Amino acid sequence: QVQVVESGGGLVQAGGSLRLSCAASGIFLSIDAMNWYRQAPGKGRELVARISRGGSTNYADSVKGRFTISRDNAKNTVYLQMNSLKPEDTAVYYCNALLNMNPWTVKNYWGQGTQVTVSS
Repeated sequence: QVQVVESGGGLVQAGGSLRLSCAASGIFLSIDAMNWYRQAPGKGRELVARISRGGSTNYADSVKGRFTISRDNAKNTVYLQMNSLKPEDTAVYYCNALLNMNPWTVKNYWGQGTQVTVSS
């Protein structure tokens, strides 16, 4: 059974930093792209950052220059370093991983989410 588990959320003042982690465990061949999404109250889920297996990254315009996504393939883990946090970054942050289950099958897994609250 595959699990994707986030950690590292919490309450921080504006201007502060947090580091989120997400680890995938279970039986699979490898992990393709790993992504961070977020959903603020009353809003839809939005893509925050994406990283390919090779390390190519993409960011939402709202977080460019403040957030950094990275991954450790040996640990099946992706990180999101969030600096210069703003109140509008307050949301539940979700990890998403595309897992190669076998040479023919790719499955999409989501974590349970971790709350990030930025106070002004």
